[in-house]
Amino acid sequence: MSTGLLTIDIETYYDSTYSLSKMTTEEYLRDDRFEVIGVSVKSDQAPPQWFSGTHQATESFLRKYDWEGSAALAHNSPFDMGILSYHFDIRPKLILDSLSMARAIVGQRTGMSLDALAKYFNLGVKGRNVIGALGKHRGDFSHGELAEYGDYCCNDGDLCYGLFNVLRGGFTKEEIQLIDLTIRMQTEPVLVLDEAKLRTYLGEIVHRKGILLERLGERHGKDVLMSNPKFADALRSFGVEPPMKVSPTTGKDTYAFAKSDTGLVSLAEHENPDVQALVAARLGVKSTIEETRTERLIGIAERGTLPISLRYYAAHTGRWGGDGKINPQNFGKNSPIRKAIKAPKGYVLVDADSSQIEARTLAWLAGQWDLVEAFSKGIDVYKLMSMDIYDLTMEEIDAMQRFVGKTVVLGCGYGTGAEKLQITLRNAKPSILLDRAECQFIIDTYRRKNHRITNFWWEAGEALSCMVTNRTCKLGEHPGVLQVEGTDGIRLPNGMYLEYPNLRWEAYKEDERPGYIYDGIRGKTKTRLRIYGASCVENITQAVARVIIGEQMLLIKKRYKVALTVHDAICAVVPVEEQAEAEAFVEACMRTRPTWAPDLPLACEVGSGESYGDC
Repeated sequence: MSTGLLTIDIETYYDSTYSLSKMTTEEYLRDDRFEVIGVSVKSDQAPPQWFSGTHQATESFLRKYDWEGSAALAHNSPFDMGILSYHFDIRPKLILDSLSMARAIVGQRTGMSLDALAKYFNLGVKGRNVIGALGKHRGDFSHGELAEYGDYCCNDGDLCYGLFNVLRGGFTKEEIQLIDLTIRMQTEPVLVLDEAKLRTYLGEIVHRKGILLERLGERHGKDVLMSNPKFADALRSFGVEPPMKVSPTTGKDTYAFAKSDTGLVSLAEHENPDVQALVAARLGVKSTIEETRTERLIGIAERGTLPISLRYYAAHTGRWGGDGKINPQNFGKNSPIRKAIKAPKGYVLVDADSSQIEARTLAWLAGQWDLVEAFSKGIDVYKLMSMDIYDLTMEEIDAMQRFVGKTVVLGCGYGTGAEKLQITLRNAKPSILLDRAECQFIIDTYRRKNHRITNFWWEAGEALSCMVTNRTCKLGEHPGVLQVEGTDGIRLPNGMYLEYPNLRWEAYKEDERPGYIYDGIRGKTKTRLRIYGASCVENITQAVARVIIGEQMLLIKKRYKVALTVHDAICAVVPVEEQAEAEAFVEACMRTRPTWAPDLPLACEVGSGESYGDC
């Protein structure tokens, strides 16, 4: 049976301990308790067909459909397509996911469950029959109960199909392909884990953590974890500047050491495992992030290959986000975990990291042509910046001065002030100590030299005004690349929108002056977020850079399997005999300029090897 679109929904066994609420998708699908209760398949607009039977009978039912020649749709496709791949060896021609699509279109406005989205778009009502399936195997259902469960499942298929038709108009063919590529990283994994290396590393983490906590106890006693000044000193001993916040009581700066403070929580994933151990002890957590991540990877290694769990359009700017409780986006660059991630036998990994893509994109968007030209000619733009800061020639700039220039070029395009620059340089390794006046001079020098970038901040502020008053206007130096379309937001080169839901002008907090506020999401919590010209430019630049990375992924995909993407890097799996040729091909893809930005200079660094850490 051949068709254009197959919408699938699969119901499976679950109980109080074995469920997706307690396990990752990979753990759940590879568990011995896994069992399909039933499945519905909707062929194009036809009513969904329900089937419940043995595993072999279910496979026979599924194979009546031409998956290899069809697009397959589900809500949360990593689950349903994972079942097709892992348990039935079925791989559709194209994978569609209404959850990924909804995240991109309305992710800031409502929940992402099929129930919430069906209500949001007035598509119908999701049933509740699944609640009665807790702890029931297929053989435990009566004929009538299975029929009711089938109605529930078919209704989900109809809702998913309706949701897809509502959302599909907001996507280009390329973005649909990126959804497919993202989900196949998880449902058709190829990366191999070196279990022995992971176990060795886990032992090292536990041992080092024990030594660290014992040393802290000897030096300070247990009160180091409870005393803010002593804990701050302990962080500084590892070269980490303690996170700060404004006290709601006194209105003065204070340490951000509460369990809910994002500054402290972010340090739990610091690249230094010793810092992780210190923060974990402060938070009262027995295991560090690196420890639990390594343990989880060992479990995956015991079950099979490594699925790369990423969420398409996880961030407001369209960037991918980690999932599956290992978050490959946070693998430390020097972490032994990277050495334990390997290509399958007969293959190597080629990893390409786009060089300074945000700084290049920002300069191009703002029309800072002297900086664009310097990037294009391969001039050391960090030294170029340092020449103005220190009034020296290119040859006279030393390593420390170049590092300051690098920090400024990469970090000051979004409105960074003297205080933040001072902290950033103080936290560098080795630490660079500058007083506030020196940092203010550096900031003033950057803004004077890059006046078109600072003007871009002002333009973005005007764009926010247009969005509030539902007006259209151009933004940036390139007509058609960015377009402000009233309350819809800023249209990006891929046709998607950078949105600011319910954007308005009001006081952010009682003790602060009014500004632009929108309703966003921080973590999983809806909250009011502040936005202004320079921060809007940061959003725009990251969103456009993500569009570029997406186009490059699709270029590489034409020839090699894209196995992983982390921030501005793309990792592909290539035959070992094509290693040199593949490196050249991937590099060429990463340097390819978008048709909408023919004068945007792009560059990259490429490496390859048997393991991810070798690249």
